[in-house]
Amino acid sequence: MDKKIRLKEKYENEVSKKLSKEFGIKNSMAIPKILKVVVNMGVGDTVKDKGVLEKARNDLAALTGQLPTTRAAKVSVASFSVREGMPVGLKVTLRGVKMYTFLDKLFSIVLPRLRDFRGVSVKSFDKNGNYTLGIEESTVFPEVDLAKTKSRGLEVTIVTSTDDIEKAEKLLKYIGMPFKKEENIKN
Repeated sequence: MDKKIRLKEKYENEVSKKLSKEFGIKNSMAIPKILKVVVNMGVGDTVKDKGVLEKARNDLAALTGQLPTTRAAKVSVASFSVREGMPVGLKVTLRGVKMYTFLDKLFSIVLPRLRDFRGVSVKSFDKNGNYTLGIEESTVFPEVDLAKTKSRGLEVTIVTSTDDIEKAEKLLKYIGMPFKKEENIKN
């Protein structure tokens, strides 16, 4: 694909050089980068109506640009009326052009549309340098029509190539992730 991707060009031309200089990385293969983005959506309430599952699948495909896979329950849970093998979630793994396009839309359009948005928390990194973000309403995406579908929550995980949380945080900050302005309040 010969498509010009704004975020990918920004990473290649600015962010990688900035990270290399800041952390003293001489090997270009050791510079932190985003490997993939995983988007998950729970659909456990679709047990009684298969049409709702198809609508949720179409919505997730519209906002990611890729068809999701259906995730089945691994164990039965009687209190939730879930049996082993029932569909309980949808998952999309984005790489390359689709990943950068999705992240660009997430950073510049979707997150600013959230109510009372002041930035995302810096504390959502795991020990492997991956960032997970929960979005309560999928209706903040421009592709989802609220009149035709029910609002669902999403989980977006950005997988990086580094285990160092500081490097992963700088990577996402430089590429455009709107982090909260942390204030140091001393008592």
